[in-house]
Amino acid sequence: MIMLKELVGNTIDVNEEGFMTDFTQWNTQIGEALATENEISMTPKHWEVITYIQTEYKNNVPLSIRKIGKSGVVDIKEFYTLFPNAPLKTATKIAGIPKPVSCI
Repeated sequence: MIMLKELVGNTIDVNEEGFMTDFTQWNTQIGEALATENEISMTPKHWEVITYIQTEYKNNVPLSIRKIGKSGVVDIKEFYTLFPNAPLKTATKIAGIPKPVSCI
């Protein structure tokens, strides 16, 4: 079920778990607001990870924590440090893409 959510003056479509359902609605202000909701203070390293995740999504590459750890952007330990609570779910939510199949 798709619901509407108001963020930084924009209305976005989200599913019942809060993941955006239309990536074209995403922008950095929305990403920042989603990060704040998830208690993440974005740094340039966070944005590097978000950009990597979005690029993989646009190229239809399935995401997993292991894949991100092997990306050369961050290692797994740093990924968990940047996004401590459910790193892949949190990062993909901030990136404005659907929840990866590998997430429970």
